[in-house]
Amino acid sequence: MDKKLGKVLVVDDEKDIIQIVKYNLELHGYEVDTAENGVDAISKLKTFKPDLMLLDIMMPHKDGIQTCIEIRANPEYDDILIIFLTALSDEKSEIRGLELGADDYISKPIKPKLLVSRIHSAFRRLSKDDAKTIIFPNLEINREKFMVTHNAKEILLPRKEFELFALLASKPGRVFLRNEILEKIWGSDVIVGDRTIDVHIRKIRQKLDADYIQTVKGVGYKFEI
Repeated sequence: MDKKLGKVLVVDDEKDIIQIVKYNLELHGYEVDTAENGVDAISKLKTFKPDLMLLDIMMPHKDGIQTCIEIRANPEYDDILIIFLTALSDEKSEIRGLELGADDYISKPIKPKLLVSRIHSAFRRLSKDDAKTIIFPNLEINREKFMVTHNAKEILLPRKEFELFALLASKPGRVFLRNEILEKIWGSDVIVGDRTIDVHIRKIRQKLDADYIQTVKGVGYKFEI
């Protein structure tokens, strides 16, 4: 396959896992580089900026949690998809990973076909992020016209409400942290009150008469269709 589907950085301290994952992803057309811990991964970003990072949690020197936090804190790497690949399969660990900004969470032992399928899905969502129109059943978000169409009814939202709704809808299921939302929608140069996001989301819910936005208490918000 000549055309590369995207760039993936595989980060894991187990060499056999790296080999399996690298082989299967390259077989399906992805360009792959590898790292054996978080320190190595952060260094690799300077020369190989991936579209997606497959990140193990339990690693020496710098684990996956620390690595994810560092990446999400750097605006330069804001568009990198992060999928945790880990033996920690309990629900608490999964929620923790998603709250930190991961886009997906895959448990070991690895099933190569399932892994490739989940990565395909992540890249499809990435392509939708850049789309001018986000489309769901009975809901359409047009970024050019700043227009939301819900159940065939056009709904005009003020700019900040629209940008907030479009941001959350760009990655269904992902939890956006409150400080991340403030940075993306209002920017670091604007000082807004702590309740600003809450007020905007309440207004969006009222205008759409639907609860697409779910509150993750003490953490942030996510879009569910």
